[in-house]
Amino acid sequence: MIGTSFNEGWQARPKVNPFAELSGPSVPFRPVTLPHDALIGQRRTAPDGQVTMEGGAGAYFPGGVFEYRKVFPVPEGYRGKRIFIEFEGVYRDATVFINGTYAGQRPFGYSHFHIDADRFLRFGQDNEIRVEARSHRDSRWYTGAGIYRDTWLFVGDVVRIQPDGPRISTPDVDQERAVVEVVTTVENDSIEIRTVEVVTEIRSASGAVVATDTAELTVLPGEPASARQRLYVREPSLWGPDTPALYDCDVTLKDGSGEVDRAAAAFGVRTLQLDPEHGLRLNGRTVELRGACVHHDNGVLGAATFARAEERRVEILKAAGFNAIRMSHHPMSKAMLDACDRLGMLVVDEAFDVWTSGKSEFDYSLSFPEWWERDIEAMVAKDFNHPSVILYSIGNEIPETGSPAGAAWGRRLADTVRSLDPTRYVTNAVNGLLAVLSELGALGQRAPEQAPDDGAGINTLMSDVGDAMNAISASELVTERTAESFAVLDVAGMNYAEARYALDRGLFPNRIILGTETFPTRIDGNWRLVRQHGHVIGDFTWTGWDYLGEVGIGRPQYLTPGGPKPSPTAPYPYLLAGCGDIDITGHRRPASYYREIVFGLRSEPYIAVRRPEHHGRTFAGSPWAWSDSVSSWSWPGFEGEPVAVEVYSDAHEVELLVNGRSLGRRPVGEEHRFRTEFETVHEPGELLAVAYRDGHETGRGSLRSATTPVRLTAAADRRAIRATGGDLAYVTLTLTDEHGTPHTGADRPVSVEVSGAGVLLGFGSADPSTEERFDATERRTYEGRALAVLRPTARGEIRLTATAPGCEATDVVVTAE
Repeated sequence: MIGTSFNEGWQARPKVNPFAELSGPSVPFRPVTLPHDALIGQRRTAPDGQVTMEGGAGAYFPGGVFEYRKVFPVPEGYRGKRIFIEFEGVYRDATVFINGTYAGQRPFGYSHFHIDADRFLRFGQDNEIRVEARSHRDSRWYTGAGIYRDTWLFVGDVVRIQPDGPRISTPDVDQERAVVEVVTTVENDSIEIRTVEVVTEIRSASGAVVATDTAELTVLPGEPASARQRLYVREPSLWGPDTPALYDCDVTLKDGSGEVDRAAAAFGVRTLQLDPEHGLRLNGRTVELRGACVHHDNGVLGAATFARAEERRVEILKAAGFNAIRMSHHPMSKAMLDACDRLGMLVVDEAFDVWTSGKSEFDYSLSFPEWWERDIEAMVAKDFNHPSVILYSIGNEIPETGSPAGAAWGRRLADTVRSLDPTRYVTNAVNGLLAVLSELGALGQRAPEQAPDDGAGINTLMSDVGDAMNAISASELVTERTAESFAVLDVAGMNYAEARYALDRGLFPNRIILGTETFPTRIDGNWRLVRQHGHVIGDFTWTGWDYLGEVGIGRPQYLTPGGPKPSPTAPYPYLLAGCGDIDITGHRRPASYYREIVFGLRSEPYIAVRRPEHHGRTFAGSPWAWSDSVSSWSWPGFEGEPVAVEVYSDAHEVELLVNGRSLGRRPVGEEHRFRTEFETVHEPGELLAVAYRDGHETGRGSLRSATTPVRLTAAADRRAIRATGGDLAYVTLTLTDEHGTPHTGADRPVSVEVSGAGVLLGFGSADPSTEERFDATERRTYEGRALAVLRPTARGEIRLTATAPGCEATDVVVTAE
C-alpha cells in the first residue's frame, strides 16, 4: 500500500470536559500542521512554587489532555477498498475516534500504529477524525504531547501488501554477490481465493535494475500469505558508516487484470559479526562504536519530529565524530532512521524505559504487561529494512534486572525480538545500582571485587555519584544479581559501569560489553578501555545532544561556604539538562571537541576559557557536568582579571601565547587526559595554542576577542529547501564583530519577522535557564547566538528579517522548491 501524507488540515486544543461546554465551546480549536507538539506552547511553572524532581524531569511544563480533529473527504470511489490511517507517534495514551465512534488506541507514546478506518467512514461525504492524547507525570524527561510525528492515509484493494511493506535482509554476502531475501506479506480480505504475481525489482543508487524475480502467491480469504524471494546482487556495494550505499526494492502485485498493489523500500547490503576477540565486525572489519545517547526532542521545536530536524541532528552528530546513536529510551523515529541510513550512522534502537516497575506515577509500566509485545512488534517492523540498525535494546535501567522475575521478563523480550528479527543483536542497558537498589544496605558488609585504592567503602564513595555507581556495579552482589539478565543478551549493555569491563573478562569470558551510557567527563578513560579490550565494543555518552527536561543535571555548580549542597535538579526556570556535547541549537560545546581529540579524529588543539566570574571558586558539578568553559576570548568587564584557560590536545605538549607572549609549554596528550590548564589574566586580543609532538609543531588553535561595533548576522543552513516532505530551514542568528568573531558577552534581544512562503516554526537559544518561549518572535541571544526555524507553506521565497538593539537589521532569503 502506498501512503499519502495526512498532516494537513488539523485543529488542536486542550481537551475540556464535554459537560462544561453544554452552553457552547469554551476552548477554541486552532489550526495546526503536523507534526505538532501541544506541550511546547504551554506556560511553564514550578509546581506550587516548589522545586520537585517530577517538575524538573519535564522541564516544568504542565501535563494535560489534548484533542485533535480533522475533517476530510472520502470519495465514493473508495467504497470497497481498505483504508488505514497510520500514526507514527502520539504522546501519549492515544485514543482515536472516527465520526464519533471509537476506532482504536495506543498507550505507548513512541510506537507507530494503524487504524483500520474504512468500517467507520461515510463515502462520498466529509468525515471527522478525532484524536485524544494525555501527558501527565509519566516520564523522566520532556516528552511533549499530541500528534508529534507524521500521519499517513493508506488506501488499497482488498488484496494488498501489508502497510509496513516488504521485509528485506541480506543473509549471505561476499565480494561476488549478495543474497537479498525479500519477504512480502499479502492480505486478502475478499471472500475468494486469489492468486497474484509478486514482481520484485532491486535498483542501485543510479536507478539501474540489478536483480529481479517473479513469484506466484495464492492467498486464502482472511489468511495472510508471504512470498519469500531470494534475489542475487552481483558485486554488491556494501553499506557502512564511511560508504552508506543504499539499494531500492520495488514490489508489485499483479493479477490477470493488471497491477493490484505496490510497495517500495530502501535497504543496504552489510554483514554483522560478534565475538569477544574481534568485538563487533561490520562487513568483516572491527568497528568501535563512538556513541551518542540522544533523547527525541528537537530543541526549539519541542517534540515535533520533522524529517529535516532529524536529518540535521544526524549530520551534526556525525560531523562531531560520532558514528553511532543510541535512541534513549524509546524507539527512534522513521525520519531519523532514514537519515542514519543515508548518512552512515549506526543505531541502537531502544524499546522501553520501564517494564513492570514504574519510575513515574503514571508511566508506561501501567500498560506494559498488556501492550509490550505489540510495541516490540511495531519497533521491529519499523527497523527491519534499515541497515543502520545493528542492535535492539529491550530496556534502560530496568530495576527488575536484578531479580529472577526480571531476568525472565528479559528473556521473554529478547526471544520475541529474535523471533521477529534474527539478523541483529539484542542488548539491555543495565544499571547495576538500580538492579540492587532494594539491597544497597547489604553492600556495607560486602566489599566490591574492585575496591578503590584508598580502601574507602561504599558509604564514602556515595559522596561521588560516579565512583559510587562504578563501585556498586563492580560488587559481588551486582555480579550475582545481574548474571541471568546479562546471560539472555547478545551484548551486555552497562550504564556507568566501566569498572566491570576488565573484571568481566575473567568472570564471564564469553560476555561482550557495550557502554550504553557513560559520563562525558570520563570519555578518555572509557575510550582507552574500548581500545584495550576486544570484548568492549563501544561507548555511548550521556548525552550527545542536549535536551529539554532532567533540568540541570549537567549544569556548573560551585561550593559556597555555609551555602546549600549541590543539587541534582535545578530550580525553575531551568529548562535544559545541560549535559550534551552539542547544545539544543546544534552548536558544539567544548566537550565535543575534547571528545573528537580523544577519538583520534582531530589534530588541532582546542581552547576553552572558564568563565572568569567564577575564578577561584570550587567547582562541584556532577559527573555529567563539563567544566564551566566557553570557546571565547571576549569577556567584557573582566579586563585584567584572572582567568583559567583549558587546552585540549593529543600532542605531547602545548604552548599558550597571549598576544604573542608565551606562557610556556605544558605536557598534554593521553597521559595527561588530553588536557592542560594555564592561569593568566584577561587581555583582549588573541589566544594562540601551539601543539608539539617530539618537539615538532603539529597544529594550532586560536581565539580572538571580538571588537566593536556589534553586528547581527543571519545565516541559513541551506539556501534552497523542499516545499514538502517535512523540510525546514535553520537560520542561525549571531552577534559578531566586523571580522565575524562572535560577541559571546554582548547578548541582547533579537526580534524576527517572517514573510513569504513560510512561517516561523520555532525560535530560541541554548540558554539553560529562561522563561522565554520558543513560540515567540523575540528571544535573547545566549553566548551571542540564537536559532530560528522556518517551515515552508508553499513554493516560493521565505524571507526572515532580524533586528536587535544597537545593530543594523539583517535578513536572509530561503527558496522553497
